[in-house]
Amino acid sequence: MQKYVCMPCGWVYDPEVGDPDGGIAPGTAFEDIPEDWVCPVCGAGKDMFEPEE
Repeated sequence: MQKYVCMPCGWVYDPEVGDPDGGIAPGTAFEDIPEDWVCPVCGAGKDMFEPEE
């Protein structure tokens, strides 16, 4: 699955890990995360993430 990088802080969302503390279960694709979810490190919105190359 595609990983996504938070542009402001560099944190990487890995779908295999998810964001359990943020209510996102492991195995959740980035596209399936609710629009109001934010980066657990810096609080940036989902729109501030880009696919990892």
